[in-house]
Amino acid sequence: MKKWIASIATIIAAAALIVGCSKQEAQTPAAAKQKVVVYNWTEYLPESALKAFTKETGIEVEYATYESNEAMYAKIKLLAGKGYDVVVPSTFYVEKMRKEGLLQALDKTKLKNIANLDPAMLNKAYDPNNEFSVPYLVSATGIAINAKVVDATKITKWADLWKPEYIGKIELMDDMRDNFYIGLRLCGFQDNSTDEAEIKCAYEKLKALLPSVKTFNSDAPKVPLIQGNVSIGAIWNGEAYKASLELENVQFVYPEEGATFAIDSFVIPKGAANVDAAYKFIDFMLRAESAKAAIEDLGYTAPNVAGQALLDEKLRTNKMIFPSKEDFERGSIHADVGDEVLAIYSKYWDMLKAGQ
Repeated sequence: MKKWIASIATIIAAAALIVGCSKQEAQTPAAAKQKVVVYNWTEYLPESALKAFTKETGIEVEYATYESNEAMYAKIKLLAGKGYDVVVPSTFYVEKMRKEGLLQALDKTKLKNIANLDPAMLNKAYDPNNEFSVPYLVSATGIAINAKVVDATKITKWADLWKPEYIGKIELMDDMRDNFYIGLRLCGFQDNSTDEAEIKCAYEKLKALLPSVKTFNSDAPKVPLIQGNVSIGAIWNGEAYKASLELENVQFVYPEEGATFAIDSFVIPKGAANVDAAYKFIDFMLRAESAKAAIEDLGYTAPNVAGQALLDEKLRTNKMIFPSKEDFERGSIHADVGDEVLAIYSKYWDMLKAGQ
């Protein structure tokens, strides 16, 4: 009888052990669905590419967005590079985050599609040898015009925005460095100034423009233009392109003083939790087909030679998306000016936004 009871007890214990093991296995990370957490600009990845990536790899994309490099940097700095697996900062913030140790050095052996990129867009001063970043898209900030309302032939330079006929009709993006670049150029200075007197001059120029500015918008700059709330503005070329698909009169000007250009790049933060998934995601986005989808959907230049080759000629020759060599050389790329100088820019930017 005791043996029989002992046998029953043994069976029950074994069953409990099996159930316990099953529960433990179900709760292990290996059994959880793999994911990659992407922190990116609003509307800056083609939906078709995201779906294709998940379908092919089984890796879910958790997508969070920001509206400025400053907001992105503050979040990454606060979290010490944790919480996100792939981030897409612009040129000067790649430089800043690299210097501050917030990024992981990249293992290029895991990025076979990096061979698709235009060599002319690699190995720039902000990240020598692309040790920490790989280019995704190149954007330009220039002047978008509703040519039905504004005579586009009269808009050739940034200074034209100060004409009195545009009071209350202008849109600017909520972008500190792009706006101060405009002010600096009108003061006769160059981008990336570290001189407070020059920065103050730019502030005074921008302050004089405020009566003409109806809105600051970096979330979806195309919308006020499409809706007719503004008729001219300093916005990204991709937003102007998307606006032109809905409003055929939209034109885009690369100003004589020079547009600003940003190389937005994929990086992996120092504290990323899903590093393998991050590499798979970045390599997928470097495919020719992914680059083609990004250009078609977003209206920005992807420095991906293989991807550009897949475009139809009409899109490949669209100057709104692809600036000329002269436009690019005349323009500027922001550099990291350091925290002390950045604080000066921020002081005058806050004053500007407050109308002071």
